[in-house]
Amino acid sequence: MAANETPLRGSNWKLVIAYDGTDFSGWQVQPDRATIQGELAAAIERVTGERVLPQGSGRTDAGVHARGQVASLVLAAPIPEANLQRALNRTLPESIRVLSAEIAAPDFHARHSARAKTYEYRIDCAEISLPWAARYAWALHATRAGVAGPTPLEVASMQAAAAMVVGTHDFTSFAASDPDLATRREPHDDDEGGDKGNIRTIFSSEWTADGELLVYRVRGDGFLHHMVRNLVGTFVDVGRGQLAPEEMDRILKARSRPAAGATAPARGLFLDSVEY
Repeated sequence: MAANETPLRGSNWKLVIAYDGTDFSGWQVQPDRATIQGELAAAIERVTGERVLPQGSGRTDAGVHARGQVASLVLAAPIPEANLQRALNRTLPESIRVLSAEIAAPDFHARHSARAKTYEYRIDCAEISLPWAARYAWALHATRAGVAGPTPLEVASMQAAAAMVVGTHDFTSFAASDPDLATRREPHDDDEGGDKGNIRTIFSSEWTADGELLVYRVRGDGFLHHMVRNLVGTFVDVGRGQLAPEEMDRILKARSRPAAGATAPARGLFLDSVEY
């Protein structure tokens, strides 16, 4: 679309958004709570005068961040793309930024049209985590009160375990134990729902080390509620020697949440990108 063109009325928009989720109660709008979706809807109304509820590619939980969340919405206001991006960023809190705003195809939907997503999880293995890092990584040793000194993680074992989840599996063992989900059909967090049940396909899953920072990146066709955080918690058990890497196969086949490890904290998780 040329810079001097004006979109047609009733245009379908695609926004790419980054946010610091620390001070928000997740993506989904909630009464009397600050949420990403709520802040974005309020900003759109201030800019255009229209009340719309932008649809995200997935519902990130409280405390989870994003570098490439995608939202779709329909606006009647004839506003150039660059103008909408600038106007929204002027009125949004600094912890939420619109990275791009563009007119999309009429049938584009941020969640339904998604084909793959990539998440990143960060673990700070320093004995003392620096204050400005604590909002964006799991300060692993700060949670182990009473333990004398940091317990090193065996990254090679964690990588071996991570490789075992690549492919198509039933990830029930890594889904949140949320009784509300059993009676609710709409998606929660990054769960697309539909006829797949708890079966998802993981295209890549790997750990990398950068000094005292461990980074887990996982790309898949979709993720269940808390799935990435439950995977990370289990991989940490492997890194501590509490589980052998090959036990990932047993955990997957158990299809039982208690078979897997604890849920890693939300603050280390980022929605990195969404593919269409």
